[in-house]
Amino acid sequence: MTTVYLIRHAQAEGNLYRRCHGWYNGLITPKGYEQIEALAKRFQDIPIDAVYSSDLYRTMTTARAILRSRPLSLRVDPQLREIGGGCWEDHTWGELMRQDREGMLAFLRCDPSWHVPGSETYPELQRRIHAAVEGIADSHPGQTVAVFTHGSAIRSALAGWLGMPLERMGELPLGDNTSVAKLEFEAGSCRVCFYNDAEHLGPLAGRPNRGDGSGDAKARDLAASSLYFLPLRLPEQEQLYRSARQEGWLASHGTLDHFDPEPFLATARQSQIRDPGSVLLAMAGQTVAGILQLDFQQQAQQQIGRVPFLYVTPECRGQGLGTQMLGQAISVFRGLGRRRIRLRCAPENERARRFYLSHGFSRVGQEPGGLGQLDTMEKYIGSVLG
Repeated sequence: MTTVYLIRHAQAEGNLYRRCHGWYNGLITPKGYEQIEALAKRFQDIPIDAVYSSDLYRTMTTARAILRSRPLSLRVDPQLREIGGGCWEDHTWGELMRQDREGMLAFLRCDPSWHVPGSETYPELQRRIHAAVEGIADSHPGQTVAVFTHGSAIRSALAGWLGMPLERMGELPLGDNTSVAKLEFEAGSCRVCFYNDAEHLGPLAGRPNRGDGSGDAKARDLAASSLYFLPLRLPEQEQLYRSARQEGWLASHGTLDHFDPEPFLATARQSQIRDPGSVLLAMAGQTVAGILQLDFQQQAQQQIGRVPFLYVTPECRGQGLGTQMLGQAISVFRGLGRRRIRLRCAPENERARRFYLSHGFSRVGQEPGGLGQLDTMEKYIGSVLG
């Protein structure tokens, strides 16, 4: 008998920023690294003979939880990848919901007929994962193997091994990041001992996932809580921008002393003329949730992307929307080959400072601002290979 622990990767950018990351090669988040530590403790006394993962960074990095304490090498297999999202890759769930609601409903209920240009289908995914994991089990008779893969890949494979028709795959909850399934292979059959076990995470666990098969509840959640982005229209929406800048200044400094919106507006106008789409409205459904402004010129030669303004409206704060806006900035700048993202934060703005530090930023210096020196905050966003 061969024992296989099938393990989902730690929290990665797609999970945090609410983006479609199938084959997109995103990074692990700060919380994800904490989950990896918890996973390492869970497996510290479990004998493991071999470790496999998909060829994506998020699984290979999660596999360190087992590799670093054992004299084993990682065996990489592209057949263990997540479902390929085709033309949906790295788009926000909010944007996809807005552009293709029926397609999103089919995707969320794991409809076997779901397909978009360049993607896989769920039946193709299930066949690929079954062949990969069963092949690994055949190669390790009588041994114990850890296999690191992805959420939908695990769910589709489990549906087959549990004897569940693929049409009902959506009834299976999606396991949390680093959740574990234990499988036993013998004489060509697979026994599922347990799955979606994330007891090791404790407070690091996400909110419970439920499998309802319909996708409707998930669609409502996506529509309400996932952003899409539209260009700010100038001059029609100048007052919106001016008000946001004023409220942002007050939130940062606690006073409107020396506040003048006109230089900010002039910069935004010039930026939009030079780089259309550099000033964006963050939209939650029909509600303006914030403004994201990007500077494609400053420090471009240093492979740095600058964020002059990241603003969430007061009524939309505390919902994770600022995190999604940060994810949009990272996606845009990474696509331009930038390796770091940089912004300024008032030292007295403790809420903003905690936000950026929790998302992997560090203070790298100071720059002049309207009321004195501002902290320069920076985060690495470059290639997963470097």
